[in-house]
Amino acid sequence: MAQRILVIEDEQNVAAFLKQGLIEAGYEVFLAYEGLQGLALLKQHAIDLIVLDVILPGMNGLLVAEKIRELGYESLPILMLTALGTTENVVKGLDSGADDYLVKPFKFKELLARIRALTRRQGSTLPVKPKLTVLDLELDREAKIVKRSAKEIKLTSTEFRLLEFLLKNKNRVLSRIDILENVWDINFNLGTNVVDVYVNYLRNKIDKDHDLKLIQTVIGMGYTIRETSENENKE
Repeated sequence: MAQRILVIEDEQNVAAFLKQGLIEAGYEVFLAYEGLQGLALLKQHAIDLIVLDVILPGMNGLLVAEKIRELGYESLPILMLTALGTTENVVKGLDSGADDYLVKPFKFKELLARIRALTRRQGSTLPVKPKLTVLDLELDREAKIVKRSAKEIKLTSTEFRLLEFLLKNKNRVLSRIDILENVWDINFNLGTNVVDVYVNYLRNKIDKDHDLKLIQTVIGMGYTIRETSENENKE
């Protein structure tokens, strides 16, 4: 059965181009020109992935993404499209609930690559440890709960994936490229500092009120999370 993609894009020429290309690539496509219409289609059909433009009439794409998560579609992949490619805009899109972010103009083959990456991650059936820990920090992959010293910490979906990747690779130094390719599945524009922004977000939530700092910077190399009290140099 073909995977079902919901495209929410108000520019009719762009929407028609995306629909035709995705159909030719073997997907079943549902098309909406504004947010409320997209949400209605989402409730009517079993959707596997959403391609969502940021700039929409009425409810913008950021609000649509937030609404999708509020409705309980927590694991439904959302690929956000925008003409705004600064780090600040990337972060806003991810914070709203998007899983990946593609800046216009883009090559259609890159869009397909990102869709494949998102649906591959969503459909993975490999066995995983239900909980990841380092010292007093615990991440429950099934319940989507993070605790430190038994106190629950609220994370966005992107922060959760970043922490999960760090914990899966604890005691290993991860480069920014490693993190981009595994947390966001495919390279962003490496001129942005989105990784540094999200590491700082995590630090403020995970380490801020604790003497022992778990998330460490190795200057010139990347980031690591370690089961040790020895801290590396921080930027």
